[in-house]
Amino acid sequence: MPGIDRPNFQDRRDFMKSVGLAATSFAVLPLVGCDTQSRMSLDRSGASNPLAIPELQAGTIERGERVFRLSLTSGEKDFVPGTPSPTIGIDASYLGPTLEMRRGEQVRFHIDNKLAEDATVHWHGFELPATADGGPHQLVRPGERWSPSFEIRQRASLYWYHSHLHQRAGPQVYAGLAAPIYVRDEEEDRLDLPSRYGVDDIPLIVQDRVIDSSGRLVYPLNMHSRMMGVLGEHIYVNGTANAVFDGAAGPLRLRLLNGSNARFYTFSLEGDRPMQLIASDGGLLAAPRKVRSLTLAPGERAQVIVDLSEGRPLRLNASSPDNAMGMMAGEGGGMMDGGMMGNRTGRERQGRTFSILDMRPSGASTSVMLPPTLAALAAPDPSLAVRSRRFVLDMGMMGRGMSINGETMDMDVINQRVPVGQWEIWEIANASMMAHPFHIHNVQFRLLDRDGRPPRAEEAGFKDTVIVNPREQVRLLLRFEENTDPDNPYMYHCHILEHEDAGMMGQFVVTAN
Repeated sequence: MPGIDRPNFQDRRDFMKSVGLAATSFAVLPLVGCDTQSRMSLDRSGASNPLAIPELQAGTIERGERVFRLSLTSGEKDFVPGTPSPTIGIDASYLGPTLEMRRGEQVRFHIDNKLAEDATVHWHGFELPATADGGPHQLVRPGERWSPSFEIRQRASLYWYHSHLHQRAGPQVYAGLAAPIYVRDEEEDRLDLPSRYGVDDIPLIVQDRVIDSSGRLVYPLNMHSRMMGVLGEHIYVNGTANAVFDGAAGPLRLRLLNGSNARFYTFSLEGDRPMQLIASDGGLLAAPRKVRSLTLAPGERAQVIVDLSEGRPLRLNASSPDNAMGMMAGEGGGMMDGGMMGNRTGRERQGRTFSILDMRPSGASTSVMLPPTLAALAAPDPSLAVRSRRFVLDMGMMGRGMSINGETMDMDVINQRVPVGQWEIWEIANASMMAHPFHIHNVQFRLLDRDGRPPRAEEAGFKDTVIVNPREQVRLLLRFEENTDPDNPYMYHCHILEHEDAGMMGQFVVTAN
């Protein structure tokens, strides 16, 4: 698989040399250049396909633990019919099963690496011991097994697991090493929300991919992808192109996961129909929120209820707003106004709208009635904080100089030491010209404000990933409640995977008081 080396090129010869080394060392996916990527067009045509629903795995109960046995394997997938491409999967040729577990349980995983390369499996959004986090330090070498165990402390929501291999997360996730997790709990059970997996409760892993003229999946390794992240022009949902879901009329719960490496999506229903937003990254909101559009950056999740009671077909669309500020004209309204700053072409600035999922209900049903209160969710109290920390995200030109607080990721450097149980405010400032999704391991935080302005109602719940727009500062309230370890770190980083791989990442440990 083509790797992402640290972007420290002095000239074009260094860059070409790195491409050659990557191509010879990792050969799972072909490489393409900037021109090939830019010639791709969105897949608006072609036959519709039934939405693939990932297999649901609940593991087995053994000695009081819920145990999952998983294998990382190489495979093939036809992204274009009749043209197989090499892929990576988890108990599958591409992507993997949805894991189901409950809050308060002890879980254990036995993960066998049957790949020909190193891998890691990170539990995105979970609070857990650092040695079980699945970050760059929990390396699983070919032929080895990793068996982490931890308590499920999260509220019910959609989480996910994916590669976090140092400088290789981008190509491995792109090749398929990612899948959803459902955590359930009693608080949510009492609400009688749609919860029949694959029937009225479905996960949607939205990904973009580059397909070359022969129909093969390719991973771009070039200056453009290093700077902007990999932006594919073909959209897949759970690995399905032109996806269609046939079900019964009534409420349909969509669990949206932006599983792309770098592309932002603004989701909406055709005809400007409203959706009911019920949950963010870390679980239920205090109350349902009627929305007509919803922007998710890579790594972010949301849950919406769609009303299909009339029995009429309905399409979920997405536009792809540019997440970079105009270098010359400074056009655009920003994410808070429903869009992103634009800088490349008129077509890019306007955004491109394409189909995510065609929903085709049968029969008829009564209208959706959601409870007025979903969860007890107190407003965040910044007076609890005893310390503030500041993190400045920056990047140089041509993908060089990815940094946080002026430092590039170093596996041997602990950047922050955070006392356990201490409320803190983390200030995330974006000094660059494009938006970055900032992710913190081992915590669900609350968003206090954006440049001093209160967050939107959609951002009022628990989150682990937050968009930080160009020249913007967000403030987060958080604390790490347990799992101290002075030696083994967690990560904080940009969740544009090519930026993470290129060094926009730091390390922290949670220490005893």
